[in-house]
Amino acid sequence: MLKNITMGSLGFSSGLPYILIFSTLGVWLADIGLDLSLVGFFAWIVLTYSLKFLWAPLIDNFSIPFLNKLGLRKSWILFSQLLISLCLILLSLIDPLNSLYIFAFVAFLIAFSGSIQDIAIDAFRIELVDMKQQGNLAASYQFGYRLAILVSSSFALIFASNYGWSQTYQLMAFFMIIGVFGALVCPESTNTNLRKLNLQNSIVEPLKDFFSRFGPYFASFLLLIITTYRLTDIVMGPMASPFYLEKGYSLKEIGYVVKVVAVAASVLGFFLGGLLVKKLGVKLTLLIGAMLVLITNLSFSLVAIFEKDLYLLGFIVGADSLAAGVVGTANITFLTSLVSKKYTAVQYALLTSFMMLPGKLFSGFSGVIANFFKAEFGLAYGWMSFFLFTSLLTIPSLLLLLFYLNKDYQHD
Repeated sequence: MLKNITMGSLGFSSGLPYILIFSTLGVWLADIGLDLSLVGFFAWIVLTYSLKFLWAPLIDNFSIPFLNKLGLRKSWILFSQLLISLCLILLSLIDPLNSLYIFAFVAFLIAFSGSIQDIAIDAFRIELVDMKQQGNLAASYQFGYRLAILVSSSFALIFASNYGWSQTYQLMAFFMIIGVFGALVCPESTNTNLRKLNLQNSIVEPLKDFFSRFGPYFASFLLLIITTYRLTDIVMGPMASPFYLEKGYSLKEIGYVVKVVAVAASVLGFFLGGLLVKKLGVKLTLLIGAMLVLITNLSFSLVAIFEKDLYLLGFIVGADSLAAGVVGTANITFLTSLVSKKYTAVQYALLTSFMMLPGKLFSGFSGVIANFFKAEFGLAYGWMSFFLFTSLLTIPSLLLLLFYLNKDYQHD
């Protein structure tokens, strides 16, 4: 139980800065009238999460002085949490319309610190229990993560509508204390299999280990699944809230209905995903999740062409979030099963980077794509075309997973 509470708290502190930068920041910028293309470009700030394998060796090799008495992983977790809190306060003091570059730089620092925290938390989780218990911890982590989404999106939007964006981000900085609690309450496990890396072989050797364990062809096939699996929701993500605003929904409506429904449904989805993994296995759950994502993303095109209907939007957002929850738990369990404990932090960071990098690069152009479709087809049918386009990005992963499911591939 203590381990689950710990992972829930750390999931919260992991999700909070990511959502504040990747999602809520876009609402802030769209709300004050920044061009949609520029809002989309801000998605590139969170490329730090996709490139975190470059600095992951630091987490395996070094610890933070004074804090290292608590453990290697905990020293990095607590250090990054402090940086995130300080930078959130600093961001709240900057006017993005008058100092956009400084604003973007501080947002980048938050994302960079968040990526460091994620590396350390992932390693901490993998080393805490054996593979059979990882699905349970993944569900707890995702529960905390989704709770952070509720706080950093729904609650943040409602609070911002009453008190302003600056006060909102200052409050979010205070909420990072939940993650500090998680880092302190559970003892850190010692990984006797951890191999110390130097900077020259920190990338090459983990990749060689991955390809040697699975073979060059199957390893490449696994990487294709990883890189295509989350394309749709990553590319769509930055434009979701600007779309709600352009459809005429207020910050309070988005906060009270859309975001609350999303978090509640996603939490249910995470536990459903854990159950499906246990009953059906990882491969079939991955396929089910991808099919659900395709269907729910297509449904957003209906919201685009219909009149404003909060109930319809809430239903579709709920279905989409349920699918995201299933996908999240299945994906974490899948990636964890591929990691060697000799390269815990680096290898997991590499795999998550392969998963996120294509989508993040693409998502930076999401505002440009949305503007193009709106210019060609008008507001309603332009957004409909955008969601049809993002839905098609699910097809490659579906085909790969169907092939994966029908082949007798095995991995540890």
